[in-house]
Amino acid sequence: MTPFLAELIGTALLITLGCGVVANVILEKTKGQGGGWMVITTAWAFAVFIGVVVAGPYSGAHINPAVTISLAVAGSFEWSEVPSYLLAQLLGAMIGAFIVWIMYKDHFDITEDKTTKLGVFSTIPAIRNYGSNLFSEAIGTFVLIFTILFFTDATMATTEEIIGLGSLGALPVALLVWGIGLGLGGTTGYAINPARDLGPRLIHAIMPIKDKGGSDWAYSWVPILGPILGGVAAAGLYLLILS
Repeated sequence: MTPFLAELIGTALLITLGCGVVANVILEKTKGQGGGWMVITTAWAFAVFIGVVVAGPYSGAHINPAVTISLAVAGSFEWSEVPSYLLAQLLGAMIGAFIVWIMYKDHFDITEDKTTKLGVFSTIPAIRNYGSNLFSEAIGTFVLIFTILFFTDATMATTEEIIGLGSLGALPVALLVWGIGLGLGGTTGYAINPARDLGPRLIHAIMPIKDKGGSDWAYSWVPILGPILGGVAAAGLYLLILS
């Protein structure tokens, strides 16, 4: 397991379960149809937990370009490793989205609404206003990155020796993403991860999905730029506070 492979697999798991729950809730004649926002946000949180559990020991489990770039800005990650992480995350997101399409293909075929089909893969704003949509993505990602930068390791009370929590160490970021989804996700669908939106959107554009319509490239820059801006702002404030 290399850092590249860990990021690819972790991101693929994230998207398989994350886009998978969206498909389960919004496509026609699934067992989970109509499950609602609580189901979606909860499953995305679990998806983050699973991706972090698998990738964490080998790559640090960024599974998000905004995390990788922000950690580099904060001085916690080498810039030379950023390109390989971003590529792994994008490829992993595409693999995860492809798996979701194959698994739910029968349901895609009987779902008539083109926007619903796109919504499985990509975020779609509730009200299209590029300025406020960009701000929403930036704020959600700011909360994500700023909080991650203040995560601390568990220590022994008597010796202050740092100890690991094993797989439970992935729980805080899962709860964080859950809170962001519930509190801030209603405007844009909280991509807060450029790979999470771009990878699946590319799969939507490439694959022969029945009556799929367009991939809404006019909006695609928002869930890419917004998370990066929010993450960099969080890293900048973190450095300012520590100085």
